[in-house]
Order: sequence, then structure tokens, then C-alpha cells
Amino acid sequence: MKYNKDQGYMRVAVLEDDLSQSELVQYWLKLGGHDAQVFGRASELLHALTRQEFDALVLDWNVPDLSGIEVLRHVRQDMNSNIPVLFSTARDSEQDIVTALRRGADDYVVKPVRRNEFLARLSAITMENRRSDSRYPLIQVGRISLDRSGRRIQLDGEPVALTIKDFDLAVVFVTNIGRFFSRRQLLRQVWGTDALASSRTLDTHVNRVRTKLELTPEQGWELRATYRQGYRLVRLLREQEESSSSN
Repeated sequence: MKYNKDQGYMRVAVLEDDLSQSELVQYWLKLGGHDAQVFGRASELLHALTRQEFDALVLDWNVPDLSGIEVLRHVRQDMNSNIPVLFSTARDSEQDIVTALRRGADDYVVKPVRRNEFLARLSAITMENRRSDSRYPLIQVGRISLDRSGRRIQLDGEPVALTIKDFDLAVVFVTNIGRFFSRRQLLRQVWGTDALASSRTLDTHVNRVRTKLELTPEQGWELRATYRQGYRLVRLLREQEESSSSN
């Protein structure tokens, strides 16, 4: 089945270690025409989020490795992601609900969950997120086409597979051509922290963006690195044209 976001279809990641509950939620989502991927451990979900795109997350609170609240913190702070999050858990105290909402959850349902309510709440937070993302127009810069709301990027009309962090870095550079960003600024914007300022993590992602989007002098671009300071995306063709016209 082809999933069309405009028709309300969702690709949902579900964190649930109870097999019967995960199978039930997966069945409900697929019955509604959605794509559901279930994870029994938080570490598996977090790993998948760096490599795949989802329209929403459904989180249980109590899972074997990290709690749902810890996953939420990683998503909101470390990944700096605004992906819609629905808690689905047996924890029903007012304090638990308030804690989850204050830390960035979009909604909260208490088990046992009712199918129609679950799907309605999930659809509501997802549609709200899409409406808020619609403020971003499609950006065309040379061979690069950037769709921020759909989190898609193309080169010469062909989709380019980027991780979440790679995509966010690409957005920063492509929408700020010529502007210098310090390592600290990039880490804060993309990772939500500057704790990695001395690591090679940023350089690895920048190199991948440079390679996959062909931001090379041969293609009229240079993603310039200032040693231990930061990066700047420069459009060389414009510089070359200005140089030719001045001669």
C-alpha cells in the first residue's frame, strides 16, 4: 500500500514491550490504513529514529531499558524533534499525565485503550503537526529541492536518503547560503546541545551532507570548514560570474 499523507495516512513508531498490546495496536493502525512499526526496547526505537522518518510516536511508560519519559527527553532535547508523541500507558495518576505533557508529549491515553479514541487522538496530534509545518514552502536551490514540511530532499528530482540529523543540517546550510555557523551554533540547532563541540560527530554528518548533496566545487558549491570553528555553504558559480564580469 502507498501511504499518502494528504489523505491522513501515518507512519507510526510504537514503543511497547507487551506482545499482546503491541500486536493489538499494530492491528488497529494497519486496519486504519496506516504503517506501524513496533519496538520492544527504547534503544531500538531511538536507533530507528536516526535512520527512518515517522509521522508520530506512541510511547509506553514502562519498558525494559529506558522509560518512555526518557525516550521523550531524547526526542525533544537531544534530537530536537517536534514529532507528535502520544503516551499510551497504564500509569493513570494526574502527576504522571502532567509530567508527560510538560516534558513535551502531545497527548496521553490510559490503558486499557479504546480503539476509536486511540486512533482519533493520534490522528488529531499528527494533523496539527502537519498544519504547523505547512508554513514552510518548498525551497529550490540549484539542483536541490527541499521540502521541510515533508522532511524530504531531492537532487535533480531524485530523492536523497538522509538521516534526521543530516536532513536538519542540510536545512540549516541550504536556507542560509553564505552564512557562517560556529560548531556550537550547529550543535545547538540540530542536536539541541553543545556538549559534543569537541567531538567528530558534527564533522561526520557534515561530510555526509556534502557528499550526498554533491556540495563540491565541481558542482558550483563549497561547504567550507574553518578548522575547529565552524562551517559555511558558499555558492561558487555566483562568485565566478562576478569575477568574469569584472574583467
